Amino acid sequence: MSEPDLFSLRGRSVLVVGAGGDLGRRAALVSGRWGAHVSVADHPSAQANLDETVAILRDEGCAVSPLSCDVTSEASVHACVTSVARDHGLDVLINAAGVMLRKAVAETTLEEWQRVLDVNLTGTWLLNRAAGRVMTAAAHGKIINFATVYAERVGPVPESAYYASKAGVANLTRSMASEFGSHGVQVNCLALGVFYPTNMTAALKDAPDTLRWMEERTLLKRLGDPARDLDGIISLLASNGSDYITGQVLYVDGGWSAW
Repeated sequence: MSEPDLFSLRGRSVLVVGAGGDLGRRAALVSGRWGAHVSVADHPSAQANLDETVAILRDEGCAVSPLSCDVTSEASVHACVTSVARDHGLDVLINAAGVMLRKAVAETTLEEWQRVLDVNLTGTWLLNRAAGRVMTAAAHGKIINFATVYAERVGPVPESAYYASKAGVANLTRSMASEFGSHGVQVNCLALGVFYPTNMTAALKDAPDTLRWMEERTLLKRLGDPARDLDGIISLLASNGSDYITGQVLYVDGGWSAW
């Protein structure tokens, strides 16, 4: 294999779930630019955002197929993964689906707590299980889950359900890696720092003091830029460049977790 081909995704089939969100959209765009056929999926309620993602990829000349996927539904996840595998094969799953709840414990209802865990943790398990079945049968594949720098710590705002769910995603990634590794499948997790602006962090525009504190708290003295700071790590984990990396929680946080 020549050096320029190490990070190429040409001929690969990549499924990005949560592609209507800013980070999922970026992961889809990077995959398409590096030559993959990209299947993009999101919840039916995010159809308008998903349509925008599809339009952006097509404008870039990327091969893209849109699907619907409710990650809290076993049947929906199965249908989505099965469709991609049947029509294009499945080499890479990027799971960027997630929700956030900024609410104090005392004010959080059981239904709200359950919703966050259903999407972030159970949804990850369902997607990893479905993709893992396809990939282990083919004896190759890569799974990239999205977590957060708060998977092993807490942040400055009350988000107990979010923190708990993403900590679960990190350890679930390790567990899936241990089960799938002997079948040639790598499973890794991105623990992202504060990326701004995104659909999840847009509300911080009304909290400039918090934004400044977050910038100062980061060793690089800036927040993550969705337009450039995901490209390299996605290219690495989706390509042959990561063939000996599995079961890892990789911090993409500008140094936030270093202190």
